[in-house]
Amino acid sequence: MSKRFTVTAGDIQGEVNQLFEGDEPTPGASAQTPGADGSGKVVNTTCQPKKGDSNPKESSPFINSTDGEKSQQYDGKNMALFEEEMDTIPMVSSLLSSLANYSNLPQGSKEHEEAENNEGSRKKPVQAPRMGTLMGVYLPCLQNILGVILFLRMTWMVGIGGVIEAFIIVLMCCSTTMLTAISMSAIATNGVVPAGGSYYMISRSLGPEFGGAVGICFYLGTTYAGAMYILGCIEILLIYIVPQAAVFKMEGLEGAEAEAAMLNNMRVYGTLVLTFMAIVVFVGVKYVNKLALVFLACVICSILAVYAGVIKTAFEPPIFPVCVLGNRTLVWKGFDVCAKFMEKDNVTVTTQLWRLFCDSEFLNATCDSYFTNNNITVIQGIPGVTSGILRENLFGNYMEKGVFIEKVGLPAVEDSDSVPTNTNRYVLADITSFFTMLVGIYFPSVTGIMAGSNRSGDLRDAQKSIPIGTILAITTTSIIYMSSVLLFGSCIEGTVLRDKFGEAVRGNLVIGTLAWPSPWVIVIGSFFSTCGAGLQSLTGAPRLLQAIARDGIVPFLRVFGHGKANGEPTWALLMTACICESGILIASLDSVAPILSMFFLMCYMFVNLACAVQTLLRTPNWRPRFKFYHWTLSFLGMSLCLSLMFICSWYYAIVAMGIAGCIYKYIEFRGAEKEWGDGIRGLSLSAARFALMRLEEGPPHTKNWRPQILVLVSMDAELNVEQPRLLSLTSQLKAGKGLTIVGTALEGTYLENYAQSQQTEQSLRKLMEAEKVKGFCQVVISSNMRDATSHLVQAGGLGGLQHNTVLTSWPRNWKQLEDHRIWKNFIELVRETTAASKALLVPKNISAFPSNGERFTEGHIDVWWIVHDGGMLMLLPFLLRQHKVWRKCRMRIFTVAQMDDNSIQMKKDLTTFLYHLRIDAAVEVVEMHDSDISAYTYEKTLVMEQRSEILKQINLTKTEREREIQSIADSSRGSIRRKNPAAVTTQLSVTEEPAASSKEVKPEEERVPISSSKQEQLIHDKSTNPPTPATPQSPATEAQTPSTAIQMTWTETKCDGEKAKPAGATTPEAIKDLFNMKPEWENLNQFNVRRMHTALKLNEVIVKKSQEAKLVLLNMPGPPKNRTGDENYMEFMEVLTEGLNRVLLVRGGGREVITIYS
Repeated sequence: MSKRFTVTAGDIQGEVNQLFEGDEPTPGASAQTPGADGSGKVVNTTCQPKKGDSNPKESSPFINSTDGEKSQQYDGKNMALFEEEMDTIPMVSSLLSSLANYSNLPQGSKEHEEAENNEGSRKKPVQAPRMGTLMGVYLPCLQNILGVILFLRMTWMVGIGGVIEAFIIVLMCCSTTMLTAISMSAIATNGVVPAGGSYYMISRSLGPEFGGAVGICFYLGTTYAGAMYILGCIEILLIYIVPQAAVFKMEGLEGAEAEAAMLNNMRVYGTLVLTFMAIVVFVGVKYVNKLALVFLACVICSILAVYAGVIKTAFEPPIFPVCVLGNRTLVWKGFDVCAKFMEKDNVTVTTQLWRLFCDSEFLNATCDSYFTNNNITVIQGIPGVTSGILRENLFGNYMEKGVFIEKVGLPAVEDSDSVPTNTNRYVLADITSFFTMLVGIYFPSVTGIMAGSNRSGDLRDAQKSIPIGTILAITTTSIIYMSSVLLFGSCIEGTVLRDKFGEAVRGNLVIGTLAWPSPWVIVIGSFFSTCGAGLQSLTGAPRLLQAIARDGIVPFLRVFGHGKANGEPTWALLMTACICESGILIASLDSVAPILSMFFLMCYMFVNLACAVQTLLRTPNWRPRFKFYHWTLSFLGMSLCLSLMFICSWYYAIVAMGIAGCIYKYIEFRGAEKEWGDGIRGLSLSAARFALMRLEEGPPHTKNWRPQILVLVSMDAELNVEQPRLLSLTSQLKAGKGLTIVGTALEGTYLENYAQSQQTEQSLRKLMEAEKVKGFCQVVISSNMRDATSHLVQAGGLGGLQHNTVLTSWPRNWKQLEDHRIWKNFIELVRETTAASKALLVPKNISAFPSNGERFTEGHIDVWWIVHDGGMLMLLPFLLRQHKVWRKCRMRIFTVAQMDDNSIQMKKDLTTFLYHLRIDAAVEVVEMHDSDISAYTYEKTLVMEQRSEILKQINLTKTEREREIQSIADSSRGSIRRKNPAAVTTQLSVTEEPAASSKEVKPEEERVPISSSKQEQLIHDKSTNPPTPATPQSPATEAQTPSTAIQMTWTETKCDGEKAKPAGATTPEAIKDLFNMKPEWENLNQFNVRRMHTALKLNEVIVKKSQEAKLVLLNMPGPPKNRTGDENYMEFMEVLTEGLNRVLLVRGGGREVITIYS
């Protein structure tokens, strides 16, 4: 998490280093934390410095003070307005002083060598070296770009691919690096770039996930580049300098045996050289730095020798004869004269070449058939730039492995039936060649363009030097490579170009044959060049790994952030050496080159992506000094990089992208949270804004509906969540999908309780992380809890991304609480969610609900479908069963049938309905007989009261009790009479003699259509189930299905279609005997007593069927319209759910949430 720091008057020269990094406070950091006394005041606590390695600091000049007294120096009158904010907002003079004193040193080799091992005190400031464009950027880039591929594979690439295709490869690769350099220059000049090179640029531009993934890929590329340079060094040593030093002798071996011996020699010597180089780097990097200039001189001298040799070939071509038998090129080894026999003292004698193909030195010896049938020809290996050989070398000549390298145009006689013998005497193709393979082998020769940006801390003016030096270096090397392709094709014979190891020219390095004054200039120069490049890779790669480890974004790499006392990355060096050894064990330069090509191409691709994203988003902070860039160039560069990855090797590309993807996901889920102001955050913001605008176009379709939950929790005195299982239930419902807002309300004023709200938010975030709830938290402060909760319900979410469901727990011990606001606030919340057309979920006994770690191996989730709520009762169990906690539970659905319902048909219809909903559940229809409960049709939605229990709690006197009962009865009669006079008449017929005016019913009122709207008025709850009809308020009512409205004729005692009850069944005397009520209450409590009787019977049925269920879901009736009956509502809910362990009360949001259609 990002921390907020306060600049204090103390010594804070290094304390704000991580202010923009988002890391934890480092030694000496002054953190702003709430006071321990809970007052909410800001307390400045200074941490003591601690020794050892810590997270890297990113120096910032913006809030800094080098003088302990400066932040408090202000002229009393002039600065009095800012006096109270002086500890958080520095004066302009202090800011300018910090900017002037700002220095940015690289965490590179120079700092490590000069760092002092001073554990308790601050390090002395290291004087930054001042280098210009030439020494700081141009020459290092030149040294890193020009390397082993130019000397060992460029001539072979021209010979195999031809001048045209080789030129295309060079142009394509150089264009890629040039476009990448343009993008890199824009990023590097957009503010101060600390040391870290491409890793820093990518991570700070694209975020820690991309930065870590690409940083590790760049590290692997640099490490394998070290392996490639070491293999090139060993190849030069064993083939061109001291062939006799081979441990595994290749004399007399052919084919696979000779190849295996060569590879084993590479492995042995490569391991020895790697060990020696690692020791040199470990002992002291300063030796590597001092030798860097020598290695660069070797590279430049070698290239100048080649150009000098090309010029010389125009006047005097060097003598490098090539011996050809028929049209097959011979290995010039073991003979001195290219002829079968020669005249000596007027006698024809055979030559050493004769003895290689024949069984004796005599002219009548038995010889190889191809040797006998074909003539020997000597051709000039270096005909010169004016010879016109370019025409022959224009087009490619790709070959299969083991094929003879032949001279085009020479006659040859071949016996198609004979098997070739003495193949080790001919120059053969050692690998199968094709265009994409050449691209993969060549691309590493254009890498190294990051050398200048890696040294940004050593430069006098990095924002000027990096673009100029890097682009000039790429331009120079591109000219060298392109001219080399043309010059090699113009000067060297095609058979020699295709001879990878120079076997046809007496084992000389092919490019060396062109050099002046001697081939040894190229051999020695390329040897030291590859050694230097290998040392540079082993120096840079561990520091890159150390920088990634110290950033803390990849937890398992943290061990590599440690090192020696002076910061030398010992563990990172060891890791680098091990990975480099894996490349050396491959032992083939041609096989290692495509691997590092993948990693470098991926790195360059993301540099281009970073520039394109920043440009397209037009971030306010995106103001590069380098102006010659455009997002189209960056996009073209990115496309080229991606194309080259798959051109080089599609399977290597997939592996490299897979590695980067795995690292990305690992950092996303397990890595440290960083806020670097990266472009991906800006991209996410733009995408979120676009999506929110799209969501505003209309409500979601039923098929796309899912519960977007606002979870309302309460906090205890220690600001901890009182009901943590609410978040467990949320996680089980959501499974990480959709919107989740966890909200809580605090009482007070915002100014006084700001610190408390921040602490509450931290507590909510920790619990959300522990319960794996992905979402947002929101804390609202208001003068009273009722308003604060209302604000959360109203203002939660943004635009189209708003909650449609509210989840809150049933108020515990509401009867015992002296403060009646608790349950009154709950009932108001129910009313507000209904008014806002939001669904409401109320878990009862929330502490008994399972945590995310529990598992139900068996059991049932029971749904009591009393009224239709839009399908919420069907959808919620389905969502719960997607979670591992409820996965093994079976789903059962209960519905209620009355006397006149066909329960068998109801079960069949419900089973068909569930089948079309694709929900697997057992169906049971429970019959509620008329003798068990009177007039039961969706009684769960009706308002019920039990005044007897409430009157005991409020301790009213007898007179007050009678007066209140009478007032409630009068208001109830008046309300019902106004809404439906016929219903009043029916009710009064049971309890008292109706008035004369009530008896006189008009003819048009004798048949009243009982529709949804009328019924909703009667049950005081039209918002609970708008499309669902209920029954009229009468002692005896005919049942009807939810989809019909029935014409019923009202009389004083019964309805049409229903048998009249016995006269004594509902007389006041019977009720009095049953409930033991006082005579003066007999005519007042019938409405409440009847409904309490219903609740008791319904609870009895539910407990009987579902007492052993793991979870019971049932419809939650709405509160009464008349607020004087709120206590009765709470008591009814208690009676309804009594005896059940886990209950989830559900109120629909007034819309369909599930559909049978696809």
